[in-house]
Amino acid sequence: MEGRYGALMLHVAGEPRSLGSAEPRLVFGDQARRLLLLDEQPAFELSQWCGTCQFLFQRLEGANDSLSLDALQARLSAGVDDLDDEVISSFGALLEQGTYLPILLSVQPRLTLPGQPGDYYSEEQVSSWGLSGFWGLPEYPATAYYRTFETKVDEGTHLFEFVVPMLPPAWNDAAKVAEHAERLASSDRPTAVAVSTLDVCQPAVANQSTDYFAHWGLTHFLLDGHHKMQAAAENGRPLRLLSLLSLRGSLASPEQVGLIPRLRQKSAGRRQPR
Repeated sequence: MEGRYGALMLHVAGEPRSLGSAEPRLVFGDQARRLLLLDEQPAFELSQWCGTCQFLFQRLEGANDSLSLDALQARLSAGVDDLDDEVISSFGALLEQGTYLPILLSVQPRLTLPGQPGDYYSEEQVSSWGLSGFWGLPEYPATAYYRTFETKVDEGTHLFEFVVPMLPPAWNDAAKVAEHAERLASSDRPTAVAVSTLDVCQPAVANQSTDYFAHWGLTHFLLDGHHKMQAAAENGRPLRLLSLLSLRGSLASPEQVGLIPRLRQKSAGRRQPR
């Protein structure tokens, strides 16, 4: 399993820092359902904490806008080599107040469609949880998404990494995708930005199908870089991703969140089989 997706190199991880605004655009809601809210509207339903619930990100009607910042487009198109404080603070101001772990990663995304080969929900999740007891079907994310990385945490735990667009790739402007593809042909520095969560999910032994282990779902919700990510996926090219990993927004302990840089680092330099 290890190293199946991506040009896997961790550039740099920082220390947890306080970010956020009193009037954020993105908020993690934890009422009856665990949600990611965009401008106070439900954008994604997330994994529920029930002890044995499946990992989930499912697009809802509120996921209908990106959070790009015009003032930073030139800098992000050229790419960053370190944890750029201006970029972090500018995007951090779009988020709810809390503690975030900033990580600059290299990813090589692979576009994945629900129900198609490579779909986590139809393959790995079904192997551990089986089909939905009510629907008799796999869980459904209601969006195309990108797979980038996976690795074994220990003998009973596997990490799966996803990049989830706020807008579906079908909405992207083809001319902008082509522009980014040309840039990515000669550089892996162009940088996307995401707010991220780590959800730790454990299937019940009674529900196991063929492959029983805990799933760590590391999900990067794109704030900026939708066209870059599609261009990289279509052309098999790596790019950089600045992740702001939310501690409050995750279903994981601070210690588990703190393991992410080490798990990414140990696979540095491995490439996806072509």
